[in-house]
Amino acid sequence: MGVIASNLGVFGNGFLVSLEISGCTFALAGLLGLLLAVFRISPVVPLRLFGRLYVSAVRGVPLLVLLTLFVFGLPEVGLVYSLFWTAVTAMSLYWAAFFCEAIRSGVRTVPRGQIEAGRALGLTFGQILRLIVLPQAVRSMIQPLASLLIALTLNSSLAAAVGVTQELTGQTALLDQRYAQPLLVFGAAAACYVAFTLAIGRLAAVLERRLVVLR
Repeated sequence: MGVIASNLGVFGNGFLVSLEISGCTFALAGLLGLLLAVFRISPVVPLRLFGRLYVSAVRGVPLLVLLTLFVFGLPEVGLVYSLFWTAVTAMSLYWAAFFCEAIRSGVRTVPRGQIEAGRALGLTFGQILRLIVLPQAVRSMIQPLASLLIALTLNSSLAAAVGVTQELTGQTALLDQRYAQPLLVFGAAAACYVAFTLAIGRLAAVLERRLVVLR
């Protein structure tokens, strides 16, 4: 345990970088996913086709392959960013496809009669989404979105494989090389991930209960 105690700062800094990657990815993927979901349910046929093709294509590519493509492929075409933001961009584009489907499934829980009522009142497509559909769909999205946040947080460890060694898994691997105690150091890293995922699950449950009360 002396190894853990003497390297708490390393674990803490690595965990913070993992949280930064996860937070940035969650925000960007959420926005892109919402846009894709709007495309998927849009009355405009080209937008619907684009959304469907994007989701189908991206979900068929392993995340590590996409990360490798971005990290090593973008410099070949003259696009050079920091490894951190390259990884966040690749992960955001990947997880946006899954956010799209989670949001779309939430939208489908809204009774179609309410949508038809909005149309009868002369509301535009955007107004129906903003005033009728999304406010009601939010509650059913909480658990799926929490699950996606957990998944993308765990998969943020793949950033270490493409050079973002500042995050938790990368720092843990460096500590293992130094101390040759893989069970100890990776066990500590696993405990950090477990604690965070449990916190997300708890927060999602609280939010869901509060929305029930508000309704």
